[in-house]
Amino acid sequence: MRIDLTDTTSSKINSALMDARRASGSTAAGMVLTMVIVVDEGSAYDALKSANDASREHPSRILAVIKRAGRSPRARAGARLDAEILVGSAAGSGETVVLRLHGELTSHAQSVVLPLLLPDAPVVVWWPENAPLNPAQDPLGALAQRRITDAVTAESPVGQLAVRADSYTPGDTDLAWTRITGWRSMLAAALDQKPVRITGAVVEGESYNPSVELLGLWLHDRLHVPVQRIVTDGPGITAVRLRTKDGDIVLDRPDGLMGTLSIAGAPDRIVALKRRDTAELIAEELRRLDEDAIYAAAVRTSVEKLTDEEAAVESKAATAPVAEAVAQAAGEVAEEDTEAATKPAAKKTAAKKKAGA
Repeated sequence: MRIDLTDTTSSKINSALMDARRASGSTAAGMVLTMVIVVDEGSAYDALKSANDASREHPSRILAVIKRAGRSPRARAGARLDAEILVGSAAGSGETVVLRLHGELTSHAQSVVLPLLLPDAPVVVWWPENAPLNPAQDPLGALAQRRITDAVTAESPVGQLAVRADSYTPGDTDLAWTRITGWRSMLAAALDQKPVRITGAVVEGESYNPSVELLGLWLHDRLHVPVQRIVTDGPGITAVRLRTKDGDIVLDRPDGLMGTLSIAGAPDRIVALKRRDTAELIAEELRRLDEDAIYAAAVRTSVEKLTDEEAAVESKAATAPVAEAVAQAAGEVAEEDTEAATKPAAKKTAAKKKAGA
């Protein structure tokens, strides 16, 4: 069922939702949370599709907030709320309300959303792109127990991790972190299977992918070892190598579908490491709404802790001339010491000859 409301109010939207529920034969809500999606018109379709798919696992009321400030001064001075209500199969396992805020109303989105929240149910806010610098201080983010961003959609995906670290508040998370759940699980299971001392790690993946950086930061934070970053063509993360004295533990996924886990002294195993779509990532995030302390520790670890392949080569090239200079200086000092040692002996010999004459 679809209901369009033009120039409406939050109370009228609530009434329309109740009428739609009665018409569909369901008087009870049966929803476990409210998800607020802050999105623009161009990305609304994909975001709503992912949220609706995720709602089949977590029945929820989905509120999509689309801000249309207007281009002309007259349009910006006005205020209007339009709503599109979807109930039934078109809305997954819950209800969907698309809120289009016009003019001055775009600055007061929280006043429109607040009356539409499910009572006594947690609130999750998701920014598919253009997330605020501090989600917890955003007017809509302040309503939520969980705030979801996605660093990969930023202009500088890797640089966005520093922004997320500076503004981190318990309840924040990022889909770049959710994408590496499979990798973290497989690596932890490998170390449980063969407990060894890790001396270093290597993470290989795309240069602009923040998930690659987060995986390296997680390894550095948990294992307290140096982590090298190697750039590949992808897709996504392609391999992780854990250095041990008995040989490398390697988790390799060159095609983005299946991975191979290699442990010294054991046969290789094929593992499922398929790159998941956004709906699966959102569904995973909705399974827990408390603070993710492991994510907090990883994202707060400076990216400068990682070393890349080029830096290692440059460092070796830079230290080579220094080593040569030190060796040359040591040789010159040794020659001077030899000369200094032979000069007194020569003087004594000459003195003896002179005395004998």
